[in-house]
Amino acid sequence: MTTAPNRRILLVDDMPTIHDDFRKILAPQSAAKSALDATRAALFGDEIVTSDEAPFELDSAYQGQEGLAKLQASLDQGRPYAMAFVDMRMPPGWDGVETIERLWQTDPRLQVVICTAYSDTPWEEVFQRLDARDRLLILKKPFDNIEVRQLAQALTAKWQMTQALALQIDSLEAAVEERTRKLTQANEALQTEISERKHLQAQLVQQGNLASIGQLAAGVAHEINNPIGFIFSNFGTLEHYLDHLFRLLAAHERAEPAASLRSLYEELQIDYLKEDVPMLMRESKDGILRVRQIVQDLKDFSRVDSAQQFQPAQLHQGIDSTLNVVANEIRYQADVVKEYGQLPPVECLASQINQVVMNLVVNAAHAMGSNRGRIVIRTGATADEAWFEVADNGSGIPPEVLPQIFDPFFTTKPVGKGTGLGLSLSYGIVQKHRGRISVDSEVGRGTTFRVTLPLRQTAEAAETPDLVAA
Repeated sequence: MTTAPNRRILLVDDMPTIHDDFRKILAPQSAAKSALDATRAALFGDEIVTSDEAPFELDSAYQGQEGLAKLQASLDQGRPYAMAFVDMRMPPGWDGVETIERLWQTDPRLQVVICTAYSDTPWEEVFQRLDARDRLLILKKPFDNIEVRQLAQALTAKWQMTQALALQIDSLEAAVEERTRKLTQANEALQTEISERKHLQAQLVQQGNLASIGQLAAGVAHEINNPIGFIFSNFGTLEHYLDHLFRLLAAHERAEPAASLRSLYEELQIDYLKEDVPMLMRESKDGILRVRQIVQDLKDFSRVDSAQQFQPAQLHQGIDSTLNVVANEIRYQADVVKEYGQLPPVECLASQINQVVMNLVVNAAHAMGSNRGRIVIRTGATADEAWFEVADNGSGIPPEVLPQIFDPFFTTKPVGKGTGLGLSLSYGIVQKHRGRISVDSEVGRGTTFRVTLPLRQTAEAAETPDLVAA
């Protein structure tokens, strides 16, 4: 962007002769002189010499107050002065220093030349008061015409460059503002993407839960098949025993001799049957009860019959149910020791906390390697929080791996042995409960995970419990 050059100059001096001198040096030629030049050129064939340089426009003020008024008027008209020549001594009004201070308060862009033969104020004090040497020059009287014109040329050009720079800065600020707007739009788009990712994460959690339930299915089937197996075996034996009893009853009904009946009684070991049949029935009943308990534990673990909202729950009951559900996963790897403290009811999504317990216990069992280990589950509470720990004496976690254990899909297990979602899902569930999960591990010593949960949930947490599916 280009603008017309600003050649407007303000002269502030109390001596009229100084104004005349400056006008002779800086003011453009008068109209009469221009007409005389044109007549001379017509009569004598002289060439009119013109200058491409824009003329200076000089305005006069004889006191500082008048100069300030002219400066203000020029700004109001949108025609600011580029520079000012200011006399140092102008009695009875303001001196040059005060005049310059007032001028700069109104227009800080104004370039100034102090015109003086001598000063009542030391120059160091002058510069200290004005503190703007980049806009201030000194012209000592008597001055040279060339020096005056050079100062006028240089300072009006400097004002012009300063103005152009200001326009460039404005343009740059506009560009920055536009860039900021685009960055804001990009940030809004990023926030939208983050929201979509959270939605996808919720779907991922649901898929992870399905994978976890599928992983449990084999163990649950094994647990159910064992009692069902010996129930069928016992009932097969009972059928055989009942056949013997029926034979005895049939013989008794045929009224055989007492001796032969006694012989058959002994052959069929009726006395033994009287003892064994009740025992078999008790075992069968225990097996059936065990099946019922396993099914109940599975229901307690998943809480399929409960609404998905925060409700008071007994953590010990959930831990016990989870341990029963995953018993087949850990029974050959480690012994489980319970060190329970006193726990009040905890407001939570019980099925999700059970899933955290399952992930931590199964991971602890897998950390044992080939040696049978020990898993300790501890619980406790403070005034407003409850906590539980799952500690093992397995292989431990290397320090370089610890920062990544809660990252989705990160796993140290062989391909096909783990999805890398267990700890990530657990971390998300604990965060959803406004809780904390921490880990302390040492290679060769073992690992301890500690989960801390608030006893009561906030209203904000209770509004969106389904972000992490059970």
